[in-house]
Amino acid sequence: MNGPEPPAVEQAAAPPKPEPPPEKYPFWTYQDVVLVGALALPLLVLTFALVGGLFWLFHWRPSQKALQVLPAQFIFYLLWFLFLYGWIKLRYGRPFWRSMAWVVPRQGLWSSSTWGILTALAVIVLGALLRPPEIEMPLMELLRDRVSIALVGFFAVTFGPLCEELAFRGFLLPLFIRSLSAVPGILITAILFASLHGPEYAWSWRHLLLITLAGAAFGWMRHRSGSTATATVMHAAYNLTFFVGMAAQRVPQ
Repeated sequence: MNGPEPPAVEQAAAPPKPEPPPEKYPFWTYQDVVLVGALALPLLVLTFALVGGLFWLFHWRPSQKALQVLPAQFIFYLLWFLFLYGWIKLRYGRPFWRSMAWVVPRQGLWSSSTWGILTALAVIVLGALLRPPEIEMPLMELLRDRVSIALVGFFAVTFGPLCEELAFRGFLLPLFIRSLSAVPGILITAILFASLHGPEYAWSWRHLLLITLAGAAFGWMRHRSGSTATATVMHAAYNLTFFVGMAAQRVPQ
């Protein structure tokens, strides 16, 4: 005859596992910025030397200034971003485009194009108040004929905004904001962005101030939307607005 069964021993509930800390974003560091940035100058020299060597090898010197400059610039962007892409994938094992915040927000991208046009109009008004000096800018050398105007226009609303926004608002801005907060991060990124365009505008401080303000607007869009794609569309619309105005004045009759 079996006796009474012993009472079941209740097992103590296992303590809940602590949630993992949220992933730090951006996950790259200033050491990565220094490495990737240090590659830019030698890579730029290499690409211009490569394109110049090909022109010499094939005894071809295009009469259009844009055909002399834009191929090297395009190759430079391509090689530099291939390195950045490989660095993000191989060193950190992360997807490149999502790491650069290349996402489409819920409200879409069309509103950012409107902001780009409004930013261009605001810069035009402010430029009229600042009255920048009439100087012969290197940029104007690329707008001497119809072919050059078409090439510069295509580059200015496609590869230019894409590459610049990925570099400045996709790669640099999140790190500056994490370290310094939003306003200083946006302004510092905008100043660096304007410095990139310094040679195009003969280092005119008034032009660089206007470009800094435009860069700050692009940074605000990136920070507000959480999307580098929106900043890219805004930048493209901004460039298109200016390009249409310049082309209307420069197209040979």
